[in-house]
Amino acid sequence: MIPQISIGRRLTALLAGVAAVLSLLSWSMVSGLARQAAAQSQDNVLAASATTIAETVRSEQGEVRLELPYSAFSMLGAISEDRVFYKVTAGGTLLTGYADLPAPRADPASGRITFQTEDYLGEAVRTASVRRNVLAGTRAVPVDVTVAQTLGGVRAISGQLSRTAAGLSIAFFIVAVGLSALAARTSLRPLNSFAQAVSRRGPSDLRPLRRDTPSELAPLRSALNRLMDRLGQSIRRSEDFIAEAAHRVRTPLATVRTQAEIALRSAPDADARQRLRQIIRAVDESSRSAGQLLDHATVAFRAEDLAQDRMDLGVLVTQTAAALEPTATMKDIRLELDTAPAHVNGDAVLLDSALRNILDNAIKYSPEETTVRIKVRAAEKTARITVSDDGPGLGDGPARALTGRFCRGSNTEGIIGSGLGLTIAAEVLEAHGGQLDLGPNPEGNGTCVTFVLPSA
Repeated sequence: MIPQISIGRRLTALLAGVAAVLSLLSWSMVSGLARQAAAQSQDNVLAASATTIAETVRSEQGEVRLELPYSAFSMLGAISEDRVFYKVTAGGTLLTGYADLPAPRADPASGRITFQTEDYLGEAVRTASVRRNVLAGTRAVPVDVTVAQTLGGVRAISGQLSRTAAGLSIAFFIVAVGLSALAARTSLRPLNSFAQAVSRRGPSDLRPLRRDTPSELAPLRSALNRLMDRLGQSIRRSEDFIAEAAHRVRTPLATVRTQAEIALRSAPDADARQRLRQIIRAVDESSRSAGQLLDHATVAFRAEDLAQDRMDLGVLVTQTAAALEPTATMKDIRLELDTAPAHVNGDAVLLDSALRNILDNAIKYSPEETTVRIKVRAAEKTARITVSDDGPGLGDGPARALTGRFCRGSNTEGIIGSGLGLTIAAEVLEAHGGQLDLGPNPEGNGTCVTFVLPSA
């Protein structure tokens, strides 16, 4: 089965992805704006420099004169240490500057500045060109001023701003991821609280959930309520069915057994009596199996919602032994009690069922005119019930295997049984946090069964 990623991680990853996209977009936008701002700053300085040079052009005695102002180039040096080039022409004649500096691709209008990027001396340069008409004598002479600067400074400035933007974007992404995790955890808190409210309920608590939940969890709450309602109905039907089935099985079996016993008394020959005894034996086995199946189902249902009543095991043993006294008397078996106060917390119905099955086994497997000994003792942290008999023992196999359903020892042939008595006792003790110990009778032949329970 492929493990599923938690909703919290999915939500965090989704929000982190959104933050990553926003970080990239912000870095791209800031980097673009930085490049534009740096380029615009360079264009403004180039334009101011070209305009300053153009304004110093004058006419003397019908000739165009020029004195390059220092301020025109100091402005360019203020923003970077790039190389600066210039060219001034009057009527197409070079007055000063670099003759091979690229001219504007189109004749600029008078007073209008044009910009372009060119390749000059193996470097990319940005140029600003302006034209001014100077009156020389009686004619107007067009004076073209071009100022150029390499792009290293602009690129350095835009690169620095881009790196700064990248650092800020990374910091934004890290903060956004942290906030995303916090937002995911906060958003899922009602769901976790809802789950805890459900998990705190006992196995038999199938009441509808009345907890206030966000609107997104309302369908889940409604679905759980419907499920618990159907589950409750199913459990009630199962309990009713088991009780009804046990009753309907036991009653006809008891009738069949009675009729078979009557027929046995009046049977004309040995073969008929043998067949009737076999019928009675089968009826007894079926009746016992039905009763133990009902006990096993009762244990399964009650163990899910275990009662925690304080009780004295000595009193419980005395009452259970008294109920089984008639059965023991029919085989001339004596029930010997040795009890001391031993208090535990548990379900009296289940503990009585477990002890009844163990005592019934002890009586059933013990020879006539023997003793079944029942001892109750309290230790420092445990309470113990020990049942020992003089029967055939546990057989040759491992004793622990006999607590499995429908498992019987190798030496039980010819004795009626369903293989559920030890199973019921083991499950009852496990539900109470105890254990069932099986072993040979330390005082002779037979079996010793010990209930070990936590003290109250």
